Amino acid sequence: MVYDRRILDRQVGRNAQLFAEATGALPSAEERFPYVRILVSLIENAHPEWSQAPQKAEQVAELAVALSNRTLDASEVADVVRVRDEERGLGTT
Repeated sequence: MVYDRRILDRQVGRNAQLFAEATGALPSAEERFPYVRILVSLIENAHPEWSQAPQKAEQVAELAVALSNRTLDASEVADVVRVRDEERGLGTT
């Protein structure tokens, strides 16, 4: 299959990029929320070196926005990263 865009992050992969684009196309933040959580999980698994980074939420959000072809909002994604970290007892970033 031929794609019109190159893979932005080989560690995350093409499927995550397509998933991010589809997630960004959803009309509301409420509808996107569960899918953004999945996308954040995929990015965190692909980039474990970011787990203790001081700007982890922003790094993950920037990559998610790039993967979505700028259809996701960086602050929305960063909020999801912070919520996931708080749920796991990692505190705020």
